[in-house]
Amino acid sequence: MGVKLEVFRMTLYLTFPVAMFWIANQAEWFEDTVIQRKRELWPPEKEDQRQELEEFKERIRKQREEKLLRSAQQSS
Repeated sequence: MGVKLEVFRMTLYLTFPVAMFWIANQAEWFEDTVIQRKRELWPPEKEDQRQELEEFKERIRKQREEKLLRSAQQSS
């Protein structure tokens, strides 16, 4: 029983990485499945959404700068 179990475990240890490597290197599968799924999860950004995000970042940056400036003026 022990030898058969060891042979099974060794076969599994060797087969699993080889199978994963083979699956991961299937270009057609990758293009069809993975890229499509990525586009479903993260659709391309629209220009107006990107612009709104940039404006939001700019407002937050200005607020932080003003806060730092006020705290620097109060401490001096």
